[in-house]
Amino acid sequence: MFFLTELGARLKEARLAKGYSLEDLQEITKIQKRYLIGIEEGNYSIMPGSFYVRAFIKQYAEAVGLDAEQIITDYRSDIPMVQKEEVAQSFTKSPSRRKMTAASNSKMMEAMPKLIVALFAIVILIVITTLYMQKAKSVPDVVEENNKPIEYEQNPNSTQPKPVVTEEDDAEEDEEPVEPVPTEPEVVQVISPGVAEGENTTYEVTGTETLNVRVELSGLTWVGIRNEQRQEQVEAKSYNAGDIVEHDSTENGYARIRLGNSKVAKVYVNDVEVPYTQDRTTQNIILKLVKEEQQGE
Repeated sequence: MFFLTELGARLKEARLAKGYSLEDLQEITKIQKRYLIGIEEGNYSIMPGSFYVRAFIKQYAEAVGLDAEQIITDYRSDIPMVQKEEVAQSFTKSPSRRKMTAASNSKMMEAMPKLIVALFAIVILIVITTLYMQKAKSVPDVVEENNKPIEYEQNPNSTQPKPVVTEEDDAEEDEEPVEPVPTEPEVVQVISPGVAEGENTTYEVTGTETLNVRVELSGLTWVGIRNEQRQEQVEAKSYNAGDIVEHDSTENGYARIRLGNSKVAKVYVNDVEVPYTQDRTTQNIILKLVKEEQQGE
């Protein structure tokens, strides 16, 4: 039989002060009722793992209006530590793939500034080439017109030759010059380097009008997607390996992706993978869509 711990008592007191029953809290946090009871009684043995104990306590604290980070700090000794084996479990089956992924991410981060500069250089080159071609097309072919022979016919009443206008000349005079249609340079999507602040990492997405978010999972982890008003856009819960969580956040222009275990999750925006700036297990990936008119401001 388990009794309320000091941490459990504080959380339960805050829950009752909010007027929430365990069923209400289960609906808000999407955490099963038996796990909520286990948190209040300090019975962590029923949890899926130490990682989920900390994650569920944070969810509980946020739902009842407490500072989750402060709660974790104040009661650190009462909460089981996350074992290294749990974090590394999903990588033990394929060590070579883990090394390749880490090396690939490192190279991508190093090459990102060079890639951005190269893309801007390509765009500028396209614009200059287009303007040059437009200017070349707009210059009349004076040399050809001046070199065209002029035909004359004799007039008995005049001593000066009279030029003969042909049908070809009439057709050329009637034609109006056609202005070339300018072509717009291709716009390339750019994901800015992430700005880290605590558990949050914020990325700005430019060069696109859409914000399609996809999370691909290779292991069990918690995933939730919210808008800027902290409203859930997909069901926040634990997902299994092989699951894919998707949401079109174009209308919101913003997406906050909560990852319980980022080590087994890959985040994509418009089919382009977002490189992690922080090497944290639990973190929030925030994507902001910056449109062309907003950049001009």
